[in-house]
Parts: sequence; structure tokens; C-alpha cells
Amino acid sequence: MADVAATPVSGSEEVPAAIRTMRWFIRHPPAVTFLLVVIVCIVVGTINPDFWQVSNLFDMARSTVVRGLFALGVLVVLASGGLDVSFTAIAALVMYVITMLVTNYVPDLSIWPILGIAAAGGAILGICNGLLVHALQAPSLIVTIGTQYAIRGFLLTFIGTALFMNIPESMDAFGKLALFRYEGANGAVSTLPAYFLVLVVAALATWYILKRTLIGRAIYAVGGNASIASRLGCNLRTVHVFVFAYAGLLAGIAGIMHVSSNRLANPFDLAGSELDVIAAVVLGGARITGGSGTVLGTLLGVLLITLVNNVLILVGIPSTLQLAIIGLFIVVAGAMFSIRPKS
Repeated sequence: MADVAATPVSGSEEVPAAIRTMRWFIRHPPAVTFLLVVIVCIVVGTINPDFWQVSNLFDMARSTVVRGLFALGVLVVLASGGLDVSFTAIAALVMYVITMLVTNYVPDLSIWPILGIAAAGGAILGICNGLLVHALQAPSLIVTIGTQYAIRGFLLTFIGTALFMNIPESMDAFGKLALFRYEGANGAVSTLPAYFLVLVVAALATWYILKRTLIGRAIYAVGGNASIASRLGCNLRTVHVFVFAYAGLLAGIAGIMHVSSNRLANPFDLAGSELDVIAAVVLGGARITGGSGTVLGTLLGVLLITLVNNVLILVGIPSTLQLAIIGLFIVVAGAMFSIRPKS
């Protein structure tokens, strides 16, 4: 009688540990991004120990706020199968108009109404994007390229190009408000700004929307397959309007954070940073085709882009090569995330 136990069963062969590890990383994209962050930190910190100074860590945290707010908005749009490149134009218009109006007419207005008005203004512009995408049935990339140019053209033509260096007192005070203070051995004081909490709150709100609400499930469903999602009862118009409105809302808040942190309102600011933000979301594991992406992965992608842009100079890497490094990370991560491992 044949020994059944000795007969190999198809599909039960032992999988090498390296293959199992690779499959695990493919199924958990944020882990890949986290690994890249750790590698960059170890390499830079080993070459230049100044990297670990508290002041440098606070500077990196400060640098992630505006980019992180943009990235959370892009994540929601990307998860729905769309792509938005107009968020920097929305932020520029909102921050410049609000700074100008508050400075000239209500200089004593507190920061909270300013943030509320910025959020509402950004959301309205985002709603326009969503309605256009749905009505025209055109690729959202094309639509938002058009609205980006329209917004910037309107800003520069009808509102102005002058810099506002004397920003409202409430915005200036909010930018200076410290969450933590640290005094080094040499007496230098480093601060973690309180507006960092805005990114924390936005991240928690985005996570809740995507993971705990019906609209969040609809966003992923539409991004996975819009026609199937529609047959299952998802309202495509509602999803399109919501994701772009949410991205615009975060862009409006990001514009005020930018002015408060830099104490300057410049209509030309933020232009050209769109690719960095989209790269951060993609590095966090979101697919350009939609239906995927997490808040944790997006924040890790923002941290990785911030590290490459801000700290590689500590080891003597020029800015031109930093762009090449970001490109390499995107290619490697994108190749891994596009693989669909067998279950």
C-alpha cells in the first residue's frame, strides 16, 4: 500500500522565507515605505550625526504639515480613481485672498474664523472640480489641469501679485505658537509648532472617513470599478463631488498653514510642488488606478519625501540628485505595489 503521507500534495510545497517576506511586503505597501524611511535615516544619521538633533527633527515635522494636508486630499481623490493637480492653485488663491481681505478690513479677526473661511472657500472650489469631472465625463487629470491654470490666471490677473509680508496678527501668532520647546546644550531653543496638530487632526478625520463611513466605502468601490459600484447603488456624482470638495477643503487649510508658518503670502508660492505630493501618496501604497491607499502609508510617503528633500543635503547630496533618488524610490515602490501576489 502506497504511503499517502510521503506523496507531495500540489500547492503544499514549502515556500522559501525570502519569497514569503517579499509577498508580505507586497501585501503591506506602507511597510515598504517605512523600510525606505528607516534606511534613509540610518544612512544619513551614520554619515552626519547632526541629523539626530532635536532641532532638525522639529524642522522635518514642521515641513510635513502643508505637504501632508495636500497628500491626504490627493489620497481621497486617488482612492476614488481620480487625480487632482489643482490643489496648490486652490491653496494659493484661498490663502492670498483671505490674507489680503483680513489684513485690509478685519485685521483683528482670530485664527479660527480664518481657518473656517479657508476650509469653506477651498471646498467650494473643489466642488466645482467634482461637478466638472462628473458632468464632462473627462479624465480628472485633464479637468484639474484646466482649473489649475484658470485659478492661477484669475489670481494673477484680477487679484494681484504683491507680497503680503505684514500678515494678520492672529495668523502670525498661530505660526509662532509652540507645542513643545527644547533648549540645546548650546542654549539654542527649538520648537515644534502647534499647527502640527492640524495635520494630526486632518489625518484622523481622513482615516475615519475612509474606514468608518459609507462614503469612504463608496470611494474605494468607485476607485476599484466605477461601473460595478454604480450598479451596486453608489452615486458616482456624490462621490466625485465629495472627494474633490474634501481635497479642496484641506488645500484651503494648507494655504493658511503656509502663510502662518512662513509669515508671508505670495501668489507664486506652492506652484510646482504637485508632483512631490502625488509621489508621496504613491510611495505610501496608493495605486494611480484607484481603489487603494491608506492614511498611514500616505503619511509615511510624506515623511520619506520630506527626508529626501530636507536632510540629504546634510550628507552633501545636491538637489538635482535628490530628484533622481525620489524617482528611483517611486519606480521601486511602484513596481512592487503593482505586483499582485498569488494568495
